Amino acid sequence: MPAPAPAPRTVGVDPERLHGWLERFAARHGELRATPSGDELACEAPDGAGARLWLPWGALPETADPLAAVVAYHLTDRTVGALLVRRRAHAVGIFHGTELLQARRDHHYVQGRTKAGGWSQQRYARRRSNQAAHAFGEAAEDAASILLPRLGELEALVTGGDKAAVRAVLETPGLEPLRELAARTPHSVLPVADPNAGVLAAFAGQFRSVRIRLNELA
Repeated sequence: MPAPAPAPRTVGVDPERLHGWLERFAARHGELRATPSGDELACEAPDGAGARLWLPWGALPETADPLAAVVAYHLTDRTVGALLVRRRAHAVGIFHGTELLQARRDHHYVQGRTKAGGWSQQRYARRRSNQAAHAFGEAAEDAASILLPRLGELEALVTGGDKAAVRAVLETPGLEPLRELAARTPHSVLPVADPNAGVLAAFAGQFRSVRIRLNELA
């Protein structure tokens, strides 16, 4: 039986490697025709191969060479807030490009789940919920301390960790400006381990990665 045709897929490319990636794609498939399309740059090759590059930071500037423009777009150093929250840890930071300008991190004690039943389980669940609420409150305090004073500098607020935990922090009274900024940022809540110094430092690599959707011929 013939091998099945490749399925469409999505890849991530570091901004610093994007120029070379586009050159190699064109070498395999032919000269690319690039057209901005909403929040993507659609690239089509003569053999039908296609690549759609995500534009999470707004529209590309109008130019006669959109391929060069998209490389410059993704290499631009942007000032971005980061909020990483899980039950047992949180980290808040401000990046300029890959440089971490300011950060604060903390760990929390939140009990794991129990298999006990009845009243014991209910008491345990209440205690665990209270511990999580305390952890999220501390994360909200750090977000207010680090991010709110520099809100006017931030182009985006990128979040990571547990979706419910991030939502709980951003719904804290007083953090409405951060919630609005996060809502305008098209990144989803990115997956991260319990935040520590290494996880936060590496987070820039996640949110800067160029997301490229490839069709079945690419």
